[in-house]
Amino acid sequence: MTTAVEAPAVRARSVTRRYGDRTVLHELDLEIRRGEFVALIGKSGCGKTTLLRTLAGLDALDGGDLTVPPSSTVVFQEHRLLPWWKVWRNVAINLPRGTARARARSALEEVGLGDHAEAWPVTLSGGEAQRVALARALVREPELLLLDEPFAALDALTRIRMHGLVRNLIARHRPAVLLVTHDVDEAILLADRVLTMREGRIAADHRVSAAARTRGDAAFVTLRAELLAELGVVEQ
Repeated sequence: MTTAVEAPAVRARSVTRRYGDRTVLHELDLEIRRGEFVALIGKSGCGKTTLLRTLAGLDALDGGDLTVPPSSTVVFQEHRLLPWWKVWRNVAINLPRGTARARARSALEEVGLGDHAEAWPVTLSGGEAQRVALARALVREPELLLLDEPFAALDALTRIRMHGLVRNLIARHRPAVLLVTHDVDEAILLADRVLTMREGRIAADHRVSAAARTRGDAAFVTLRAELLAELGVVEQ
C-alpha cells in the first residue's frame, strides 16, 4: 500500500530576484509544508525580507518557479492598524459584511482581546496592537502566514507571552508559517525548522527537536551555538 505524500504548501525552485545589477535571491530552493513553522535567520542584507516579499506576491520573480497557496497574509513589525477604525473593524477588513463583526470578535477572543473590540488602536499597548494584527491575519484562515519580525519592537516579557500565544494559534489554525527574525533564541523556541540564509540562498536547514525548545537543555545550547556560528558569532 502506498501512502500519498501531501504536497508542500510552499515550493520554490531556483528562485532568483535581482535589483539592478545585484542578485538578492540566487537560485533559491525552499519547501514549507502545511502546518509547518519555519524560521529564517541571516545577516542583514542576505535576502530574508526579499524572500518574504516574494512569497507574499509583493516582489516579482526574475527566474525560477514558485508555488504558494492562494490565501496568504503578512504580519509586519509595525502593526499597521488604521487609527480611525475601532479594533474590531481593523480585524474585519474585507470580511463579508454579514459575518464580519462576529468573526472579528471571535478572533479577538482567541488572542485574549475580546474586551477591546470597541477600543481605538491608540489606546493599545505595543503587545496588544500586535495581537490585534495576528487576529486580523488569522481570521481569514490563510494557508500561508508570513511573519516579518513581528515581535522585534516588544519588550522582553511581552515577547515571551507572544511566543506562547503564537505557538498555540499556529497549532489551532495550521497554516504554513515563515518567520523572518534576527533573534536566534526566538527561532529555536518557535519553529519546527530553522533555516540560515547566506548570499541569497538557504545555507543550512536545522530541524528543531522538542528538547531544543527548552532553554538550558543541552539540545538548545548546541543548536544555538551552531546557528550563531553560521551567522559568524562565537560566544565566549
